[in-house]
Amino acid sequence: MPELPEVETVRRSLELLVPHKQIAAVEIFKPSLLSLGDEAAFAALAGGEIADIGRRGKYLLFAMQPEPLCWVVHLRMTGKLLYHQQPQPLQKHDHARLTFADGSELVYNDMRGFGRFWLTPAGPEGLAQVSGLNSLGLEPLDADFSAAYWQEKIKRRPRAMVKAALLDQTVVAGLGNIYADEVLFQAQVHPERLLSSLTEAENQRLAQAMREILQASIEQRGTTFRDYVDGNNQKGGYQEFLQVFQKKGQPCPKCGAEIQRIKVAGRSSYFCPHCQVK
Repeated sequence: MPELPEVETVRRSLELLVPHKQIAAVEIFKPSLLSLGDEAAFAALAGGEIADIGRRGKYLLFAMQPEPLCWVVHLRMTGKLLYHQQPQPLQKHDHARLTFADGSELVYNDMRGFGRFWLTPAGPEGLAQVSGLNSLGLEPLDADFSAAYWQEKIKRRPRAMVKAALLDQTVVAGLGNIYADEVLFQAQVHPERLLSSLTEAENQRLAQAMREILQASIEQRGTTFRDYVDGNNQKGGYQEFLQVFQKKGQPCPKCGAEIQRIKVAGRSSYFCPHCQVK
């Protein structure tokens, strides 16, 4: 699933390409893609434009004009928003298409088909209708994010495991399985540690690692293993910098011990048993 760095990279790539282009047509080829707003409502966007592109956690927020609407996109597992300078033949998993007046287009492609669209009135009341959006915690790159914030959030669930808390979007927004494992490795914390057992120093290291790893991944334009590409169909590069994720059996880059894989919170978790002691 695209995590915060990948979604931010998609946002940045499209921000240079689609704002202020007049929309000639909007086509929805898979109605089940729509969680809020029907095909007619999306078709009515024709004649307007995308004014700006924002992001909250893993959600993309397209500000539409002239009617103040917000088109919200969650890419889920395999969703892609691909910009084409010229019209392209539709592909098997193309589920929606925005055609612009200059002939360029923005196509939503999703092999697994789990992605979702919402079309809401602009502003907090409209966005409150988007499932999961209003319950998001702070992002590690937010100015208000800190170790104190992290500790305040986790003290309410002392018996939970730290890996589960990192994946909980109501605690911290934007982290997924890849970056949770990388954060835990950098902070030298075992994924099965109970939140109540974490020391102040460990919580400080976790908060710092969250910020540093997400920022480093954004600088490399995200992580691509299989499906993820940005709006220009370009892959990310952070997979070359991963320390433990999907490296079972390989030597730890810090100590040389063999990286192990276990299941935590229903997800495969990679860690060094020497650097991350339970």
